[in-house]
Amino acid sequence: MIGLIERLGDEFLYLLEDVGRAGIFLFFSIVGIFKPPFKLHTVLKQIQFIGASSIFVIFFTAGFTGMVLGLQGYHTLRQFGSEGLLGSAVALSLIRELGPVLTALMVTGRAGSAICAEVGIMRITQQIDALECMGIDPFRFFLAPKYVAALISLPMLTFFFDVVGIYGGYLVGVKLLGLSPGAYFDSMQRSIVFKDITMGLIKSIFFGLQIVWICAFTGYTVELRRRPVFGAEGVSRATTTAVVLSSVFILAWDYLLTAVLL
Repeated sequence: MIGLIERLGDEFLYLLEDVGRAGIFLFFSIVGIFKPPFKLHTVLKQIQFIGASSIFVIFFTAGFTGMVLGLQGYHTLRQFGSEGLLGSAVALSLIRELGPVLTALMVTGRAGSAICAEVGIMRITQQIDALECMGIDPFRFFLAPKYVAALISLPMLTFFFDVVGIYGGYLVGVKLLGLSPGAYFDSMQRSIVFKDITMGLIKSIFFGLQIVWICAFTGYTVELRRRPVFGAEGVSRATTTAVVLSSVFILAWDYLLTAVLL
């Protein structure tokens, strides 16, 4: 029994230490964003990687999500004679919840994993140590552009997701099931308010910050894990951990932000 308590205490202390390291990491990362010189081309390169390169997967995810919402929503609303509210149901679901969340999850799987692997490889090959020896701040040099790019890319990708998803629902509801186009867009226009759009925007900004923070931190501390595995295997495990943690925190933060912003 005493041994079990000791192990639990040891795990708790390690978790507390890891949370502290993550907080310090985020602080220095944010400070690094405001440190000159500012290299616009580096930020644009990261926007291309995180944002533009994710458009393809976002397009198909949004399209099929909107189509499923249109199909399910139509048959559900039809039971109450409220098919005309389909546009409202699809748009609110996407703008408030599914747009920010699914966009963040897709970006986590596509770009977040790559960020973790990149930073982890730089750590195990001692490139980060070399930068520090040369007096170069690694947070400003290669982490700050990723944060800026994510904060710009995630809201834009979320809006793109919303638009494609809404037209996916339109394709099913209007073109396939025969709903009136005027009813679809009129119900949407009457139900959506500025607060709904603001909620989606705030969520996407939080998720963008969180993705880079968790994924970059996991790669940065790949050799400081509880039971570290060095080399390529350690980086692969860290990448898996980063994607899982980021996805779980996206869902948790979605609930918390919804509770606060409603």
